[in-house]
Amino acid sequence: MTSDAIRGMKDLPSAHLLGGGAGLCAGCGGMAVLHQIYDLLGPKTVFVNAAGCMTLLASYPFTPFRGGWLFTAMASAPAGAQGVRDALDILVSSGRLAAEEDMTVVVLAGDGSSYGMGLSATSAAIERGLDFIYLCYDNEGYGNTGQQTSAATPHGARTADSARGWSGAKKDLFAIWAAHRPAYCATVVGAEPLDLARKIEKAAKLKGPRLIHALAPCPPGWDFEAKEMVDIGRLAVSTGVWPLKEYENGRTLHTRIPRPRVPVDRYLQHQGRFAHLFAPGRQDAEIARIQSDVDAYWEGVVAG
Repeated sequence: MTSDAIRGMKDLPSAHLLGGGAGLCAGCGGMAVLHQIYDLLGPKTVFVNAAGCMTLLASYPFTPFRGGWLFTAMASAPAGAQGVRDALDILVSSGRLAAEEDMTVVVLAGDGSSYGMGLSATSAAIERGLDFIYLCYDNEGYGNTGQQTSAATPHGARTADSARGWSGAKKDLFAIWAAHRPAYCATVVGAEPLDLARKIEKAAKLKGPRLIHALAPCPPGWDFEAKEMVDIGRLAVSTGVWPLKEYENGRTLHTRIPRPRVPVDRYLQHQGRFAHLFAPGRQDAEIARIQSDVDAYWEGVVAG
C-alpha cells in the first residue's frame, strides 16, 4: 500500500474502538478515554506510546489514527516525546513545516510505566518544561501481561501476584506531578465525558507539561462484564474513590464533589478483584480501611 493510500485511510468507527477493536479488550476504559481525546485533539497529533496495552493498537504501518505514532520502551516515552517535539520545532523554525501543520505530542502510557519504570524520565521531562500532554490510562496493574500488581494497585485488590489482595496502597501520581509545578494536571474517566472534554480542551490550549490521568476500568483485570464499564467508572466517582480534579497555577480544584458519597462497598462489589472481601465471609476490617482512606481524603478536601 502506498503512503498516500495510508494517509487517506478513514478513522476506525467509534464502535470498533470502544468494542475491543485493533486487538484491545471489549469494554476497555482506557480506549474509551483515548477515543474521546483523539476526537478533541484531532489528527495533528503524534502519540508516543510506551509499551503496554495500547501497543496493540498499532501494527506498522497501520494505526486507527490519522496522526503520527512512535513506539518506545516502557521506561522511555517522555524521552521519545522530547525527540519528536524537538524535531517538529526544528521543522517549523526552518520553514520546512508550516506553523499551522505543527502537531501536538502526546505520551500514551499505562500505570506500569507512569507510576514506576518511566517515572524518572517523566520527572526529567517536566523539569525541562517539555511541551507535551502525558496521558496515563490507569488500569491499576500491569494489564498487558496478566494484571500483576503495580504502584497504582489499590489496597485490597487481588492481582495475579497478590492472590489474597494487595496489602499496599495506590501511589498518588497526581500529587507527584503537581509537586513539579507543571502547566496542568487533571484526572478524568471515560464515564464522565463532559468533565473529560472540558479538561482536554483546557489542556490543548496550554503549553508545557500537562498530565491527563485517566482511570481505565479493565474488564479482564478487574473481573467484571464489559457492558458494566461505564457503571464502574461512575461508581468510582460517586463513591469518591476516584476524585475528579485539576491542578493549575499552583492550585488544585475538584471539578466534582460527590454529595452524598456512595459507600465504597458498592464500587468494590461490582469487581471480582475484590470478591474475596465479601465471600466466603465479609472482611469488615479491610472494607472499613478502604472506606476510611476515602473519607480521610474528602475530609482533607473540605478542610482545605
